[in-house]
Amino acid sequence: MPDRYSSFAALEAGEVLGVDYRIRIQDRGTSIIIIAPHGGYIEPVTSQIAEAIAAEDLSLYLFEGVRSGRPHSDLHITSSKFDEPQGVSLVGRTETAIAVHGRSNDGRATIWMGGRDVALRNAITAALKSAGFEAAFDPAHLPGLDSTNICNRSRNRAGVQLELPRSLRDQVDADPERMATLVSAIRSAALDNQGRER
Repeated sequence: MPDRYSSFAALEAGEVLGVDYRIRIQDRGTSIIIIAPHGGYIEPVTSQIAEAIAAEDLSLYLFEGVRSGRPHSDLHITSSKFDEPQGVSLVGRTETAIAVHGRSNDGRATIWMGGRDVALRNAITAALKSAGFEAAFDPAHLPGLDSTNICNRSRNRAGVQLELPRSLRDQVDADPERMATLVSAIRSAALDNQGRER
């Protein structure tokens, strides 16, 4: 099903802030920002994963659907068209962004890795594999290479996109230890990269 809205301006005109959606921001001035542009009920559990990765020391941006039971497409603006001004501005002030997304189940638990920051993408992929998760970059599966993708709109014009299947998101949501393992793998690679950037 196609998205209802192709821009934030269109969404803003048709939805009510605080009733249909909300925006949560923690600008901590870090060189990496963690984002979930389809958080809340749009792509469930992506907000929780992004918040856990950011913890108390990395910048965070969440665009969230707040009414349950709505179709995914109602508030989903595809990443290459995601232009909510606060998010674009905040990402644009960082060196790179890590975007947490949800994808449909396809019988595999693979986290599809995308984005134009090849070094960080590869580092996160390796960390996830070492932690026991399946992760792979495959140009045929949500590569996130478009320059207008929100994850690639940082100062470096490159970021990382993680697409987690619903089954894995539900699994980590129900298992705090598994969530901690996932988050630790991503954070360790992100913090190593942040040190490299400074």
